[in-house]
Amino acid sequence: MSSILEVKVPDIGDFKDVPVIGIEVSPGDTVKAEDPLITLESDKATLEVPSPVAGTVKEIKLKIGDKVAEGTLVVLLEVADAGAAAAPAAAEIPPSPPLQKGGLDASPAVPPPFAKAGPGGISPATIAAPSVAPPPPPTPMEITTAIAGGESKHRAHASPSVRRFARELGVDVAQVKGSGPKDRILQQDVQNFVKQALAQPRGAAPAAGGGAGLDLLPWPQVDFAKFGPVEARPLSRIKKISGANLARNWVMIPHVTQFDEADITELEALRVRLNKENEKSGVKLTMLAFLIKAAVAALKKFPDFNASLDGENLVYKQYFHIGFAADTPNGLVVPVIRDADKKGVIEIAKEMGELSAKAREGKLGPAQMQGGCFSISSLGGIGGTAFTPIINAPEVAILGVSKSQTKPLWDGKAFQPRLMVPLSLSYDHRVIDGAQAARFTAYLAQVLADMRRVLL
Repeated sequence: MSSILEVKVPDIGDFKDVPVIGIEVSPGDTVKAEDPLITLESDKATLEVPSPVAGTVKEIKLKIGDKVAEGTLVVLLEVADAGAAAAPAAAEIPPSPPLQKGGLDASPAVPPPFAKAGPGGISPATIAAPSVAPPPPPTPMEITTAIAGGESKHRAHASPSVRRFARELGVDVAQVKGSGPKDRILQQDVQNFVKQALAQPRGAAPAAGGGAGLDLLPWPQVDFAKFGPVEARPLSRIKKISGANLARNWVMIPHVTQFDEADITELEALRVRLNKENEKSGVKLTMLAFLIKAAVAALKKFPDFNASLDGENLVYKQYFHIGFAADTPNGLVVPVIRDADKKGVIEIAKEMGELSAKAREGKLGPAQMQGGCFSISSLGGIGGTAFTPIINAPEVAILGVSKSQTKPLWDGKAFQPRLMVPLSLSYDHRVIDGAQAARFTAYLAQVLADMRRVLL
């Protein structure tokens, strides 16, 4: 006997519009408890919705691009009673080696990819000769599209474990030809596809205008172990996701960076004084809290910086959600202070502390990292004089802040020691021109020099 279970999106916070970027199963797939069913995307993180129990996927209720919230129906899962349907399920699958963790995969077990790098960056264990004939070599265009995550040409038939393995290698399973029963894609098929991609000659790059359209040389494949001892460590999940976004943003957005300085001598004195007054409250004011408040004032004065490109339209936002880069053991994430225009500096500082703590613990929800209008990346506590931050699409600008220094400034009669903070404003040149950027940083510097301007 069996029953049909409705699997719905679990609690993902208050966010109501999370896009689906991956369907990890197909009708008829057998899944285990905790196997991923769909993948949701936030600005700098992804969230997999797992199956609550083992069963067979009867119907998928979503498609890629749909937007969901808590309680949205994901799939209908046929759940067998204990001891029932075991024999029929086994009959559908031919004898095969032991099952891999994460799904029904008929491919032989292999060690994790890149456990020990060999020539070409793939361990010898992962490229052992397949037990079945490999699929025909892909065309150069298919290779580029698949590894770049291009659009699917057909619905791939693969288990969740194989899909997860393909994602780790950056391969679009829709471009891989399966060699298993009913053209099912096996883990060995993904490995063969990567081997064939790496074996392509340098001249196999796509022509300009197709696929990536950059006609770049292939990434150099080096056996680093030939030159000395090495240790391969996988990228953290945050770095994998943010890396792809940053590469896209750098290539697709025409970046220009405007550099300036702001005199924060009086502001720093105020910050120190306020921290002494609020010692017992446990809230510590940082310069970043003042920068967020000053940035809101600048965004109000220059609304083009609080906009986003949508095709041939420029969408002007009537809200002020400010993202700030938070350093974590696994990489940078960007929590968002919502409605920063309606909050005081102390309230902003308190919320920043709470979000930063959650970021370090890996507990930020999708809702806490989406909806930003403008981002600030502050390296002031570490060092440096200037840098070029990458815009966080679909925003059109980002502010970088470096370490403040005391410098002699001429006041008309004598040189005076003033505390100066370097500002680096990267902006999308399709939306903002150089004159606008210079005016923005000049006004921001005026506000930081005298925070009373926030009241104007």
